[in-house]
Amino acid sequence: MPSETRKFDLIVLGAGAAGLMCAAVAGQRGCRVLLLEHNAQPGRKILISGGGRCNFTNIHCMPANFISENPHFAKSALALYQPRHFLELVERYGIRWHEKTLGQLFCDHSARQIVDMLLVECERGQVDIRMNVRGVRVESTSGEFRVGCPAGEFTAGALVIATGGLSIPKMGATGLAYDLARQFGLKVIQPRPALVPLLLAGAEKSWTELAGVSADVIAHANRGPMFREKLLVTHRGLSGPAVLQASSYWRPGEAIQVDFAPDLNGKSSLLASLLERGARRDALALKQALRDVLPQRLAAQLAEAGAPEGWSNAAIEAAERRVRGWEFRPSGTEGFEKAEVTAGGVDTAELDSKTMEARTVPGLYFIGEGVDVTGHLGGFNFQWAWASAVAAASNL
Repeated sequence: MPSETRKFDLIVLGAGAAGLMCAAVAGQRGCRVLLLEHNAQPGRKILISGGGRCNFTNIHCMPANFISENPHFAKSALALYQPRHFLELVERYGIRWHEKTLGQLFCDHSARQIVDMLLVECERGQVDIRMNVRGVRVESTSGEFRVGCPAGEFTAGALVIATGGLSIPKMGATGLAYDLARQFGLKVIQPRPALVPLLLAGAEKSWTELAGVSADVIAHANRGPMFREKLLVTHRGLSGPAVLQASSYWRPGEAIQVDFAPDLNGKSSLLASLLERGARRDALALKQALRDVLPQRLAAQLAEAGAPEGWSNAAIEAAERRVRGWEFRPSGTEGFEKAEVTAGGVDTAELDSKTMEARTVPGLYFIGEGVDVTGHLGGFNFQWAWASAVAAASNL
């Protein structure tokens, strides 16, 4: 290791969305900033997001769109830096964008435009960016942080950890944020996959024969809100936006409830034709009634798995209730490999909500996905990255 030690005002670990934003803002505020990244290129998860077009924020972003042990923690940062602020930055760079469903904003062309924008912002702040930095060691003495790695040895009065969570390890995800938090005595809420497909096993394995079938549904986990979006059956279980949203609230052993007829708005009319005087009451009639609102293969599956016993009025009404609140009991998730984000992370009780600084370690900050703040699907996690980064940088 080189003997020379270079001094900075701030060292940022991680050149993802949060790290790039924090380094750029701090640099433009006059800080001498060093940004270290262990990948060969910055912003790798930005580049693959939104199908390569980066769902960079959501105009409807509110604290209710986030999951945390402390649901109030994100309020300060989200109020400080709002979607309109990031949109102003995007438009300043002439990046064309469009709004999709539910307030989601995407680049018209490429996610690379967002990465390039952030790199130019870092250049404006004269940020020293080093890539392929592996084997980072962090120590703290006399109010300074010393970071050692093969690239050299560096010191700074402030250290921002923006190394993300465990999701998508093939993109370089590691548990470094949690290791460093524990090193400095901070509590970590057990990380878990979020926005992740769910697996089906046992008797429910038959559903996977419908792989590729999708439907508009309302889905929710026991402790979570209801999400009206698409459900997609896969060769391993369930996915699609509605299921991904519910998965962030799901816990092993619990159920996911799905309403397969959301357009009925709570009215009990899905199987009304079977209750009419003289109506045919059998599996074929049931299947036909379900086909009126569902894809054919899905209707057949529900007709077979949810057929009423006895075909009495009460039995048919019970069958309708089941279709409107179908319970799946997933055997697990597809894990961090397929999870879009990581839930859990550095306990927010350890951090100042206005600055993201560790309460017991002055000068140490945690931002982005590594913190126990997880957004819903649809641009919310990027907004948290921008907001938490600005909150930290504004305090330096």
